[in-house]
Amino acid sequence: MKRAVVVLAEGFEEIEAVTPIDLLRRAGVEVEVAGLSSLTVVGARSVAFSCDLTLDQVSPGWDMLILPGGATGAKNLAGSPLVKRCLDETLGRNAWIAAICAAPALVLGAQGYLEDRDYTCYPGNENAVLGGRYRTDAVVLDGWFVTSRGVATAPAFALKLIELLAGTEKAKAVAEAVLLA
Repeated sequence: MKRAVVVLAEGFEEIEAVTPIDLLRRAGVEVEVAGLSSLTVVGARSVAFSCDLTLDQVSPGWDMLILPGGATGAKNLAGSPLVKRCLDETLGRNAWIAAICAAPALVLGAQGYLEDRDYTCYPGNENAVLGGRYRTDAVVLDGWFVTSRGVATAPAFALKLIELLAGTEKAKAVAEAVLLA
């Protein structure tokens, strides 16, 4: 079974986290919700989430690392040396890195991960990206990176993640089951 880790930092955008968690689990992907530094993390809209474990407790070997946005959440992710180590470890194994909203720009782009790559992010954040090629598509795939724009694109983002981890047919089945198709 494929395994994804969703990292929640204080101020994350709730819909951008819950949509991939929910749809990936419907697809049969094992999803671990990791709090950046705590088992309870409060999102941008003051909703408190209970995490499965903290990021430092996650065992290596995940197939996908997922970073929700939210300006404050993305800034908190970007400021974490542990997140940087997880990103480097993920790329070192040729595993997927998925980021949505502010996270592609503030976490990946500002640290040079998107240099010479196509990407998307929440409009206005693209100025933080070093040397990438901004696109306005709902979801952009380039190499091992999957990026998306924000709350409205969270379902398309989640379905692309399912496609990558569980196949096109599974993504179609989940889309139909939740009336996205």
